[in-house]
Amino acid sequence: MNNKVVYALYHSFVRRGFSTLRFNFRGVGRSQGKFDNGQGELSDAASALDWMQSFNSNASACWVGGFSFGAWIGMQLLMRRPEIDGFVSVAPPANVFDFSFLAPCPSSGLIVHGTSDELVPEANVAKLATKLSSQRNIRVRYRTIEGANHFFGTHLDTLSGIVDSYLDESIIERPAVRAPEPELAAAAP
Repeated sequence: MNNKVVYALYHSFVRRGFSTLRFNFRGVGRSQGKFDNGQGELSDAASALDWMQSFNSNASACWVGGFSFGAWIGMQLLMRRPEIDGFVSVAPPANVFDFSFLAPCPSSGLIVHGTSDELVPEANVAKLATKLSSQRNIRVRYRTIEGANHFFGTHLDTLSGIVDSYLDESIIERPAVRAPEPELAAAAP
């Protein structure tokens, strides 16, 4: 949760008035437990979202955001929780994990990836974004950041700008239907 990319995502949502949570999956940092190949981590994300919703039961929107492994978990949570209105997925590991569960993808969102990512080839993420974009009634924006590696190094400001712009556009396009305060559960690597 202290990763600079997760921190940048967190602040993009906070600046727009979302109640926002960063958290570590089991076994990361000072979190208890051990890595569970995605099953336990999905449970962690669901528990985090449940906790957020217990404090924001009248939220007007619910989004999920994640980076790398957290992006994969966030997208799985998206499939299981119909109240999630949108997503931001940064450097999803499309070369390592299967994203075929996103058929059909239940909501629109943003995928951001670096062209110089040394862990996840850009072509794999582009293929994922194209597949998701071809679905009816779903808009998936795919943005690349020229020269950015997996951790976005000196490109964090560009990443924040892309996420900020997307959220600003999306919030205007999707008027509140429930109540006043938006909510987010952000998944961390």
